[in-house]
Amino acid sequence: MADERGSEGMSFVVDRQLVMGASGFLGSHVTRQLVERGDDVRVWIRRSSSTRAFDDLPVQRCYGELTDDEAMREAMRDVDTVFYCVVDARAWLRDPAPLFATNVDGLRHALDAALEMKVRRFVFCSTVGTIGVSTDGLADEELPHNWMHLGGPYIRARVAAEELVLEYCRQRGLPGIVMNVSTTYGAPDFGSPHGRMVSDAALGKLPIYFGNASMEVVGITDAAAAFLLAGQKGRVGERYIISESFMSWQELVTTAAEAVGTRPPRFGIPIGVMKVFGRLGDLGGRVLRRDMVMTSVTVRLMHFMSPLDHGKASRELDWHPAPTRDSIRAAAKYYVEQERAAAK
Repeated sequence: MADERGSEGMSFVVDRQLVMGASGFLGSHVTRQLVERGDDVRVWIRRSSSTRAFDDLPVQRCYGELTDDEAMREAMRDVDTVFYCVVDARAWLRDPAPLFATNVDGLRHALDAALEMKVRRFVFCSTVGTIGVSTDGLADEELPHNWMHLGGPYIRARVAAEELVLEYCRQRGLPGIVMNVSTTYGAPDFGSPHGRMVSDAALGKLPIYFGNASMEVVGITDAAAAFLLAGQKGRVGERYIISESFMSWQELVTTAAEAVGTRPPRFGIPIGVMKVFGRLGDLGGRVLRRDMVMTSVTVRLMHFMSPLDHGKASRELDWHPAPTRDSIRAAAKYYVEQERAAAK
């Protein structure tokens, strides 16, 4: 915490927070909400990271790689809470080493620094992909992961990362809290991969959608708000599902298009056809020796996971998200406004 002085010369305490991964979609929104709350905010980014999402905010910038222990300890000095939003979110790579290097090995450096610098809380961004699949009702935080063999290297890396955080909590006293976040939508969005679907639908560039598939979704401002609440109210060593609802791809793109008066995509590609495309992607990757956007794993991740119960976050964090449809509509309008501004 920092000691500040007001206009009357009276001192007051301002919490100092560190956001790691502030250039990302979620990290930038966590940063913005912390600044709006009146906190003293530091951000941890690489020299090559885009700062567009927070250039307008009065934050202290700390630069470094995840292996730079000295720089990381300095960034965490006198920090109340670390909000860790660093993630390599590529769903599939032929060589999984980069996924594990960032999502697990780099994370370990941050956990060690947090322990050494004695931060009060370490709020870790995980994914709903670490939650088990339920065959009977909603899945929650108590359901162990049960589909590791189907999730590919990204899911393996994310499960390993979450287990590492919880191990540090149990065995080394890390004041860690795990946030299992679903797919986020909203504005402003400076290029999130999943936002591209909303953008294309809003701009009339999406003729088709994924057919009978659904996913868990949440508005970006609500997801970021959950992180701030976790820093205040979250229980150490606990997991919290941060997701608002289970939404079909058809509803997603239709909501986006109708929000700006664009014709919604009319045709849905059945999951069976998508699986064929995925297998062709597998073959192409082997023949061409390159990473493919669509593989059997990426197709599976589009539809495989269960509807979730976020009741624990509501009860313990007092987190009550708004309908994600509102965030999708806001994102659609944002993309259209950006397109019009760029055309001038």
